[in-house]
Amino acid sequence: MAAGVEPEAAQETAPKRSAGATRARILEATSRLFYSQGIRATSADRIIEEVGITKVTFYRHFRTKSDLVVAYLDQQASAEREWFERVRRAGDAVTSLHAIAAGIGTVSCSPGFRGCAFINAAAEFADPHDPVRAAVDHHRRWMLEEFAGISEDAGVRDAQEAARQLMILRDGAMVNGYLGAAESVTASLEAAFDSVLAASRT
Repeated sequence: MAAGVEPEAAQETAPKRSAGATRARILEATSRLFYSQGIRATSADRIIEEVGITKVTFYRHFRTKSDLVVAYLDQQASAEREWFERVRRAGDAVTSLHAIAAGIGTVSCSPGFRGCAFINAAAEFADPHDPVRAAVDHHRRWMLEEFAGISEDAGVRDAQEAARQLMILRDGAMVNGYLGAAESVTASLEAAFDSVLAASRT
């Protein structure tokens, strides 16, 4: 036992740690199965079996499958935002966009790559009022604002329009990386990003 921790305090925090670890295991299996097999194709029972827990334990953490899907997307969004923060260089739009292009190119060549998790989720949930679509839309609005910020760094005339074009290129690169020649994604996306910035400055 760590120094300074009373037995009563240890007893109180142990269940919390255990619950947090169980939730993390559920989300790890969920992320892997949803991404590789598809969301609707992956049942709650399949995840329960994969994690090795009871249904009672599973539903204690996620009351519905919709809750689980939203948690999965929130986790994906958090990871992508952390990555954007690492690669973005304030005031240097070209470096930022080339780093994004390189990252997309790298992940496109990774084993098991199946495109953008958010585009995939949107394709499976057509109802624009579904909580899953709300999670997708929230993250994509954030991403669009990131591209707008990068566009402002580049000094373009209309940052929002440039951001929409950059977003379309990003989406296309993710799909192309899954369906086409992933090894050419980085160079092609860098050139396309540069073209948008050049055209938007004139």
